[in-house]
Amino acid sequence: MSTITAFSIEGMKGRRSIYALTNESVISDERIEEIISEVIMHTPSPFNCQSARMLVLLKEQHEKLWDLALEIATATVPPEQLETLYKPRIALFRAGYGTVLFYEDPASLKRHGELRPMLIDKLPEWSNHSSGMHQFALWTLLEAEGLGCNLQHYNPMIDARVSETWNISLEWSLKAQLVFGKPAGPPREKTFEPLAKRVFIHGK
Repeated sequence: MSTITAFSIEGMKGRRSIYALTNESVISDERIEEIISEVIMHTPSPFNCQSARMLVLLKEQHEKLWDLALEIATATVPPEQLETLYKPRIALFRAGYGTVLFYEDPASLKRHGELRPMLIDKLPEWSNHSSGMHQFALWTLLEAEGLGCNLQHYNPMIDARVSETWNISLEWSLKAQLVFGKPAGPPREKTFEPLAKRVFIHGK
């Protein structure tokens, strides 16, 4: 197994939302699996409960996911929104190579809540923090390999059908979907709020 590229400021700068994707990958499926495995092993979780779960869908399975999303949207979304928003966006996602679905398994949190009852109400919040770190880590590392990615949130709309189709426990909580593929266009221009409004240092 080769060494995963270390995080760097340049790597973080390179992580951007890229929506124009093709159904190709610039790295092998084995390399994708390697990166995902390293991320899920080494990203922090509350009390090291290791509650993160990832469903990885490639090629035809990825397309099947977004076909399901379109089917569900067609049955549930007002027609105007379907035509102007959902259909074109879902077509963009389907055009990619793969999707990683990020889950949290509450059974892992429950065990630690039983050991620490004073913190039980905080564990779901910390679980969400951990999921966000997994999403950021994987997104950054895949883009460092030359893939384009964008993060979506079609939960809870797709939850039940995904669980049924790919035999995922209904107890798991779906947090986000990372779509990826070979970039077919640049990211949108990014602007920044002044740092003076966002960073406050005392004692310098």
